[in-house]
Amino acid sequence: MSVSFEATLPASGPTGIEVPAEVVEGFNAGKRVPVVVTIGDYSYRSTVAPYKGPYMISVSAENRAGAGVGHGDTFTVTLEHDTAPRVVDVPDDLAAAFGDDARAAWQKLSFSHQNAHVQSVLSAKSAETRGRRVEAVLLALQD
Repeated sequence: MSVSFEATLPASGPTGIEVPAEVVEGFNAGKRVPVVVTIGDYSYRSTVAPYKGPYMISVSAENRAGAGVGHGDTFTVTLEHDTAPRVVDVPDDLAAAFGDDARAAWQKLSFSHQNAHVQSVLSAKSAETRGRRVEAVLLALQD
């Protein structure tokens, strides 16, 4: 099931779009609904969630650029309930650094926390920085 609606990205403040309550309720999947968001020809995975009252979807700088939209723009948004498993591809160097305890801790993390750690490692510009970030992930998994 997919639903389309018109949305406006605020001219300033948080970069998210409000999702009508009837759209969220129509998915019959609770208050935090995993979705595929499509703006024009660009799609990305996200989660609709209540934020200070209304239901919202974030639109990061990367997703704004991909969709070709900016602050103050009005556009059509299509949401489709995303039932596919959310799996993070762990870089080889990070996976190789996992011991049994770290691997077990990693498996307990949510998709978004795993993804944040992986993006940190992947965005390193030098091998030294990447190594430090792998170590930082391992330290975070000990907590």
